[in-house]
Amino acid sequence: MAQPGPESFLPLAERLADVSGDIVRRYFRADPADMKVESKADESPVTVADRSAEAAMRKLIEESCPDHGIFGEEFPFVRTDAEYAWVLDPIDGTKAFVTGMPIFGTLIALMRNGRPVLGIINQPILNERWVGVVGRRTTLNGRPVATSKVTRLGDAAQYATDPAMFSRGNDRAKIDSLMAEVKSSRYGGDCYAYALLATGFIDLVTEAGLKIYDFMPLIPVIEGAGGVVTDWNGAPLTKESDGHVLAAANPACHAAALAYLRDA
Repeated sequence: MAQPGPESFLPLAERLADVSGDIVRRYFRADPADMKVESKADESPVTVADRSAEAAMRKLIEESCPDHGIFGEEFPFVRTDAEYAWVLDPIDGTKAFVTGMPIFGTLIALMRNGRPVLGIINQPILNERWVGVVGRRTTLNGRPVATSKVTRLGDAAQYATDPAMFSRGNDRAKIDSLMAEVKSSRYGGDCYAYALLATGFIDLVTEAGLKIYDFMPLIPVIEGAGGVVTDWNGAPLTKESDGHVLAAANPACHAAALAYLRDA
């Protein structure tokens, strides 16, 4: 019997984005007391919106595909060895969310045997949704998008979320060497920077310390738009990856940046 393709799960993925977006919008720019901001063990913030949105998505998955695994940020992973597994980050960019900046997003991926075959970046405040499915062109609100054709670092716009993420080993020296070569470099953006890369406005996003729910949903979106996503040594991102991520608009731009990030 033929196995279902990733397209067959797209309606469920869209429903996950819809239900989480409804919850996130209710809390955006709400009274801080209503958001109930707390600090997790790693000092990163979490709100009732994060937890409520992920709980709603998990409920839909359990009802629709009870044999599928779930890797979510706010609750324990379940059925991690399942052939199909969903990866959920209800609010990627909680610091932006709690300060009223609409540059966060909800990240949703479906993995098959550990490889992402479907990914969504949903920005519910701006009503922007990027959808990537293996074998198809990435879309933004249904319209095909493409990465830029910039190949030279001297012409490239580079983004990263936070300088603090480059505190391990010689990460700081590597990222500084790359940033010295690009045309422009800025901090901020969270997952929205990757969405803009897929749409052709940013050429590189280089980050470290990411978790599976931070990067898996980005892969089909960027690759389906013509981009490349790997770790800092050029290896594919997997469940075992160490959190170093390099996303580039095209193979030439990726190779140019990799020369400054790869281990000696």
